Amino acid sequence: MRTLIRVIVCLAVVFILPSFSGIGAELAEENKEAVQEVTGPLEVTVILERVYVDGEVSEEILKETILSMEDFWAQYENWNLVHQDEDQVVFQQHIDDISPLLKTNGYFGLTEDGILTIFNGKPEESDKVIQSFFQIDTDKLKSYEHDLLKKGIKVGTKDEYINVIETYKTYTSSP
Repeated sequence: MRTLIRVIVCLAVVFILPSFSGIGAELAEENKEAVQEVTGPLEVTVILERVYVDGEVSEEILKETILSMEDFWAQYENWNLVHQDEDQVVFQQHIDDISPLLKTNGYFGLTEDGILTIFNGKPEESDKVIQSFFQIDTDKLKSYEHDLLKKGIKVGTKDEYINVIETYKTYTSSP
């Protein structure tokens, strides 16, 4: 009887243990694939794009060292992810205001062919166009309105920006 028990134990050792070790090897291999090796903090370039009501886009470029992905994503929760790769992350945010450029140096005026335009500086002194809108029939303008546009109408706020566009839209040329 002892011999029979020894034979059964030997058979169990020969046939059953290798199958357990095979399962263990498979699990170890799966865990190796699931766990990525962390070699230290991750350094990426972060680009923050701000898109303003007037169409101006400003770009801020930062170098970030990421210690915690959770903290990184929380820091930019109010931004839209536009692009991501291993070296760079691009976020975008729409700003419900006019751009700082318009606030500091934007003036509505007319081009020589009568197009309502925002210039970087007064229209009489600058030919640098920030944004163009539509053709105005200058014959429909009252003389003081025409003079205002020649000299330039300062853009300081979003409300002023919208007001000027809406006011002069009534003077558009018919196609």
